[in-house]
Amino acid sequence: MSDQHNDARYKLSPFKTLSSEQLQLKNKVMAFIHTHLGQSQHAVFTIYGEAGTGKSVVLSQIFNKLQTAARSNPQSALYGTKNVFLVNHPEILKVYQEIAGEQPHLFKKDFDRPTSFINRRHKDQKIADITVIDEAHLLLSRPDRYNNFDQQNQLVEIIKHSKIVILVFDENQVLKTKSYWDHERLAKIVNPYDHDSYILQDQFRMHADPRLIAWIDDLTHGNLDPLPKHRQDHFDFRILDDAQKMYQLIQAKNQAVGLSRIVSTTGYPSKLDGGKHYIVEGNFKLPWDQYNYSRQSWAEKPETIHEVGSIYTVQGFDLNYVGVILGPPIEYDPLTEGVTVNLSKVTDSEIFKKRADLTDQKELIKIKQRLIMNTLNVLLKRGVHGLYIYASQPELRQKLANLYVDSL
Repeated sequence: MSDQHNDARYKLSPFKTLSSEQLQLKNKVMAFIHTHLGQSQHAVFTIYGEAGTGKSVVLSQIFNKLQTAARSNPQSALYGTKNVFLVNHPEILKVYQEIAGEQPHLFKKDFDRPTSFINRRHKDQKIADITVIDEAHLLLSRPDRYNNFDQQNQLVEIIKHSKIVILVFDENQVLKTKSYWDHERLAKIVNPYDHDSYILQDQFRMHADPRLIAWIDDLTHGNLDPLPKHRQDHFDFRILDDAQKMYQLIQAKNQAVGLSRIVSTTGYPSKLDGGKHYIVEGNFKLPWDQYNYSRQSWAEKPETIHEVGSIYTVQGFDLNYVGVILGPPIEYDPLTEGVTVNLSKVTDSEIFKKRADLTDQKELIKIKQRLIMNTLNVLLKRGVHGLYIYASQPELRQKLANLYVDSL
């Protein structure tokens, strides 16, 4: 496999060939922009799509087209417009800024964090013409002093300071209470404005049987269905009963084709070994990486083959092969014969921050369980060519093993 195809910049390239569905979306968004650019009312376009449906590459191409026209085409209605691309995930922001450094009409300053953009606009009171938001489901929906956000909702603030907003949204990738979203909350904010939407359906990341992807979707909604009979010609799917063996398999794949990593959900305490999180499963022991301070994205650093990734380091990225550890909170429920989340075993305190508008305890428990399942959904959909699963809880491990044997 070529180094180019393992490069995140290639995967988000503004010059990558789009599918007919993606091209249709790109044209629809550009028509929406031209329709609303000269109007006084704010306008919002929402792109819906599951993980791996190619949302980000469409945004990349739209934004490059906007900036090229804004900076080089006096005949275009877009000429001279002030546009910005907002990215909440620091790892993805690094990639976009690297791409900008290689393109004549994209500047690194065009790409920003939502909080930085909002705070700047509150100071200078300027209005952006077009604001593009990648992964808007990560926007804060409550104040957060840690992130220097004092208002109530980041999307509300961004719309206030933009003529047109183009955003990507996936309810199944909402990961924290402080950025809790659902379709109802989104609609309440968007509906007062002129708005349109598009749903991307085709799966581009995982070269897997659609029945297997449906099985993964069911798993992350608590159901343990029989696994579809599968061939490993195009997608290598395995369920393993030993985390160390899974790691050895990932190491071999990384040696052969690169960009193969182990990732895990929360559920491992940070008390031992100098306060670091370590994932320990039998003979397997590696650090769980929540933070990456280098300019290079986590998945592309060679040394991270000796670490375990998290939603903080791999969300939005492709891996060739991924080994996913279902941590202690993910349990088999014998009553439902499905999967449940044991909230008492969640060790990542960042996921559950208190908020004044979530007071119904039964609803809050469901929301917290959904957030953990969403993190699992994100991790299970990283692999382009293969997915390996290991479950920490013995009962779930055995149940998955039985389903796997029956599918062979």
